Amino acid sequence: MLDLLYANLLSPMILCFFLGIFARIVRSDLKIPPDFYTALTIFLLFAIGLKGGVELGESNPLHIWKPLLGTLLIGFLTPLVTFGVMMASKKFSTADAASIAAHYGSVSAVTFIASQDFVSRSGYQSEGFMPALLAFLECPGIYMALALGLAFRPAQGKDAGQKRTLRCFIKNLAHSSRDVLTGKSMILLVGGLIIGIIIGKEGALQVKPLFVDCFRGVLCIFLLELGLIVADRLDDLKKTPWFLLAFATGGALAFGIFGVWMGHLTGLSPGGATVAGTMAASASYIAAPPAVRATLPEANLPMALTAALVITFPFNLVVGIPLYFSWSLWLAS
Repeated sequence: MLDLLYANLLSPMILCFFLGIFARIVRSDLKIPPDFYTALTIFLLFAIGLKGGVELGESNPLHIWKPLLGTLLIGFLTPLVTFGVMMASKKFSTADAASIAAHYGSVSAVTFIASQDFVSRSGYQSEGFMPALLAFLECPGIYMALALGLAFRPAQGKDAGQKRTLRCFIKNLAHSSRDVLTGKSMILLVGGLIIGIIIGKEGALQVKPLFVDCFRGVLCIFLLELGLIVADRLDDLKKTPWFLLAFATGGALAFGIFGVWMGHLTGLSPGGATVAGTMAASASYIAAPPAVRATLPEANLPMALTAALVITFPFNLVVGIPLYFSWSLWLAS
């Protein structure tokens, strides 16, 4: 286990992440232009979808349906458990509990990429259709969390004291659907999957020099920027409740262990189960925030974002992924 942690810490991507944090700590003027950061995000999401689509087109549907069902179960259980834990603690409003549940019910594409890279460097491979599971997990958790937030949110303003109708509930939830389904994450992931299926392996060779050969290099620059962002938000930890900080590690670890077990149960390889566990343990900081902002504007969005990005993301990147991999190997033995 210690060997896995050591090897992970010395990977180029992790070192770039820590370089970004170090640059902020020493007050360097290092800065990634916002437009370039957006371009990196577009590249990574589309490349994941494209590669997954190519592999999905070559996969046997009979091998996919069980992992898809397992992914859907994860997508509904993680926000439900998160919402219940936050409400039971009596430290968060209904909107804040739903916001946190939306972030932890969805998935981090960058953490997903890091887990695939870790598995590959460890001499294993994950199933080629894993990016399809990533796209499949993006929405259910957000929808479930928003539905819980709307269902239990006290009526406000002129509606205070009145019973809210099912029609109003559905209208508010449908309003958030557009933000989730048309967000850049879903458009790029699903669009890349469809294009990958259409062009197949032969067509993918035409763009391999960019989307395959340059992938890890681009990921290094992206993680460098994430290190800068994490360091910029370290002061926000002082405003974040201790209970949420504990959940950002302990909850993520529990979800990761469950995700690995679910992956093993649905027939995934040790590498695939590791990636499934990482997806379950990760928290969204790209797709969830705009959906929460549109549906539950009263939620304290920076609080959930700080927990997801400053605590859970580094925890999974450095410690979580090797732990899920070891658990996956133990289950397969």
